[in-house]
Amino acid sequence: MSGGHFDYAQYRINDIAVEIDEVIESNNDQTPNEWGGVKGNEYPPAIIEKFKEASHTLRQAQEMAQRVDWLLSGNGGEDCFLRRWDKEVRGYWTNTPAQGNQNETE
Repeated sequence: MSGGHFDYAQYRINDIAVEIDEVIESNNDQTPNEWGGVKGNEYPPAIIEKFKEASHTLRQAQEMAQRVDWLLSGNGGEDCFLRRWDKEVRGYWTNTPAQGNQNETE
């Protein structure tokens, strides 16, 4: 068996993370676009940090869904699931924001 319980939808979660990474990469791109503007969005550092957090968390969600998928599809037992979870699911986001205080309220 190779999974498939969620019809492989967990890979779409990763696709979203990749798209966010592309926005991060091109944020300061001053190359002209087809409409006469620039390719980059020029988001401030605080926004880019949130994009990085979103990308990380989406990848974490994809990894979690993959491990659950494998268990539900019979690709190993509960012990294997727990080992894979602890070894392969990335930790929570811990990067320090570029600007501002994480604990501030609006």
